[in-house]
Amino acid sequence: MQLAVYPGSFDPFTLGHLDIVQRASRLFERLVIGVGVNLDKRPLFSAEERVELIRLSTSHLNNIEVRTYQGLTVKFVQQTEAKIMIRGVRPITDIPAELTMMMANRRLAPDIETLFMIADGELAHVSSSLIKEIASIADERTFANFLPSPIVKLVLDRLAK
Repeated sequence: MQLAVYPGSFDPFTLGHLDIVQRASRLFERLVIGVGVNLDKRPLFSAEERVELIRLSTSHLNNIEVRTYQGLTVKFVQQTEAKIMIRGVRPITDIPAELTMMMANRRLAPDIETLFMIADGELAHVSSSLIKEIASIADERTFANFLPSPIVKLVLDRLAK
């Protein structure tokens, strides 16, 4: 396989996301990370800022491209001409919703396959929501357990505002 897409909101980009990116980048010649823009939500970081956080976190990988998109994720995957959509899942919390979405996507785009990658055991508890929840009690050293090192200070500064 030459090309896969890993979509998400990535607000902010976590070590769990980075783990999936690094593993997927070894399986595919090219990996497009799609930063979803939902106009109904108020993200912590703008789409452009999220792209930059991902670029800083993945600068050591040479087969990564980061793009923003709006609308249906499966349509974005089709626009990239990929046939594989990567979904990172935490074993306990994500599987039912991800299976439902996968079945809907199969109806919308039967040519797109969804590849589930289970989060690494040490990172299975990490989520963007958790980062926001612990912000008031966490310092740089604590956040280093959840966020890629190049973006720890940037995220901490934003959460402090």
